[in-house]
Amino acid sequence: MKATGIVRRIDDLGRVVVPKEIRRTLRIREGDPLEIFTDKEGEIILKKYSPMGELGTFAQQYVDAVAATLGKTVAICDRDQIIAAYGSLKKEILGLPLHKGLEEVIHNRTSICGKIGEKEFVPIVLGKEDLIKSELIQIIIAEGDAIGAILILDGENEEKMGEIEKKVAVIAANFLGHQMEL
Repeated sequence: MKATGIVRRIDDLGRVVVPKEIRRTLRIREGDPLEIFTDKEGEIILKKYSPMGELGTFAQQYVDAVAATLGKTVAICDRDQIIAAYGSLKKEILGLPLHKGLEEVIHNRTSICGKIGEKEFVPIVLGKEDLIKSELIQIIIAEGDAIGAILILDGENEEKMGEIEKKVAVIAANFLGHQMEL
């Protein structure tokens, strides 16, 4: 664990303010859920909670199957990072933080089907803006909240995704959303 040198007091309602600098660095936004852990030494650890992260192995198996069928890179992201991926772009995107453009798309619940150079095209991950040539982004909704997205990506061809990819993405997003509600 890394010390920040910042000390905060607990108020009369038991609240502690997480400093703005830490929230910005860790990309914690107002309303984001935090998970609370304790250990034997009496430490309290706050961790950003990702409902999509609970899918873990299941999400990876799901993208493996979909990507093998479509022959494209398929990924699942929560609101912060790529949590599962399979295909030719897996090594370049898995575990990386999302680009602000994709964060906005998820927040605004906008589905996108585009290719590089088009107005609606958004970069997927930070620092790899020119990696993807065409994309399909379908938002995953669970209990009324946008919790992530299913991504179908192509790093070689600049052709827009077709109807089959669109239907697969909608099915995947609906299925994963329902899984999160169970």
